[in-house]
Amino acid sequence: MKAAVVRAFGEPLVIEERPDPEPGPGQVRIRVEASGLCHTDIHAAHGDWPVRPTPPFVPGHEGVGLVEKLGAGVTHLTVGQRVAVPWLGRACGRCEHCLSGWETLCEQQVNTGYGCDGGYAEKMLAWADFAQPVPDGISAVEAAPLTCAGVTTYKALKVAGVRPAQLVAVSGVGGLGHLAVQYAKIAGARVAAVDVTDDKLELARELGADFVVDARTQDVGAELKRLGGAHAALALAVSPAAFEAVNAGLRRGGKLVMVALPAHGTIQVPVFDTVLNGTSVIGSIVGTRQDLAEVFQLHAAGRTRVVHETRPLAAVNESIDEVLRGQVKARIVFDLDTGR
Repeated sequence: MKAAVVRAFGEPLVIEERPDPEPGPGQVRIRVEASGLCHTDIHAAHGDWPVRPTPPFVPGHEGVGLVEKLGAGVTHLTVGQRVAVPWLGRACGRCEHCLSGWETLCEQQVNTGYGCDGGYAEKMLAWADFAQPVPDGISAVEAAPLTCAGVTTYKALKVAGVRPAQLVAVSGVGGLGHLAVQYAKIAGARVAAVDVTDDKLELARELGADFVVDARTQDVGAELKRLGGAHAALALAVSPAAFEAVNAGLRRGGKLVMVALPAHGTIQVPVFDTVLNGTSVIGSIVGTRQDLAEVFQLHAAGRTRVVHETRPLAAVNESIDEVLRGQVKARIVFDLDTGR
């Protein structure tokens, strides 16, 4: 099988031939049809974060494909079934976090494309209990971005406790943000989308944003305050300055929900204003299996639209460069099924 492999941090990925992986007990082998390019994959390939993966490894945590082989003990999935393999590749299932519905906080978790090989390959392994069935009617290339970009923003809105008629600021209208706008509208919120490109601001309008804020020419905090202040601000742009800008636009009691992970991200939170206004700063990391099931249900019902561009896996390095240059409207998805 072909796979795009990180051989060394900061170096271009190498397309190489590897033997088909064999599933162990509780695992399945998947013939990958599509795999989304998330900024986290770029951080992994560059070794940006304090906890690093170990090269060589295959990135990718938005892998979607067909079950090809079952490992021992797997009875709830069938060969030929379409499944998605998210960031949460496996959790222990026994700790306090797992038992209380917060499996994404499990300290024993293994993350796809980081702690184990991911979806930038023609075939991959997954733990069967964490391979999410994809409902009929959802294509692989649309399911892929929902597997991380979708479930991450959906969960962030849950964490923020967003209610109808509230104002939600979405900072960064890209792969995650274009879905966040839609989930916030589904929740009945008013949405203020913040970005620095005309294309993405226009996309936000098309997807239902009530207001757009151009961070190049407008004071983000002041604009949000003019609208009454944000009840919740989702920080999706990979920039500490963008985090601080939307934090300044919170209303009293508002919540800044940190989602993006800048490589060396640190922000200054004004203590006096935070205490006086009763605002909160919260971290939100991806979503659970149940969250992903709900995301797929919404899409199957026609409630969301996935904006994506497809590329062959051979274009992985050029695609990463496009993302880093901010030239991608929403999500790049590697189409591994073409020509097979």
